[in-house]
Amino acid sequence: MDNIDQNRRKWLGYGAITLGFSLLPRHSFAALTTSRPKILRFENLHTGEFLKTEFFDGRRYNNSELTRLNHLFRDHRNNKIKIIDPKLFDQIYLLQVLMGTNKPVQLVSGYRSVETNNALRRKSSGVAKNSYHTHGRAMDFHIQGVELNHIRKAALKMRAGGVGYYPNSNFVHIDTGPVRKW
Repeated sequence: MDNIDQNRRKWLGYGAITLGFSLLPRHSFAALTTSRPKILRFENLHTGEFLKTEFFDGRRYNNSELTRLNHLFRDHRNNKIKIIDPKLFDQIYLLQVLMGTNKPVQLVSGYRSVETNNALRRKSSGVAKNSYHTHGRAMDFHIQGVELNHIRKAALKMRAGGVGYYPNSNFVHIDTGPVRKW
């Protein structure tokens, strides 16, 4: 009987730990579970620029690499740069880890100025008036050689923010806003 109680306590303890981790915000969980560098490779499809970056060294964000990422994610139409939410880079890194790939992320859209966003809204009903892109909190992308639907499923599984699926335009949208999908 004593053996059963000890096993029961052990499993209840594991359950409590699991519950505690599940209550943490997803990005906090990711930060807790990795102490290794986070490396990403990007290709900006509009500018042709490539970037390989270690944006997180295992303990903290690398500010000079975040600056390089901000430049890559700039509004290419008017060359405006905005500070991109580092949680967005954490999301794309975690997404690649979940999918078991480190192939280049092909960036379709990162930051969009309000002027660019409004111009795009006039052309398409699919562009939100107060888009997370205008706040440096969203990206549209695909990953070289990875099926778009697999990217979408992995992003939804993370429950780290908004996930939009645009198969006709060949991209997935992720953002650091509330968890939702479309």
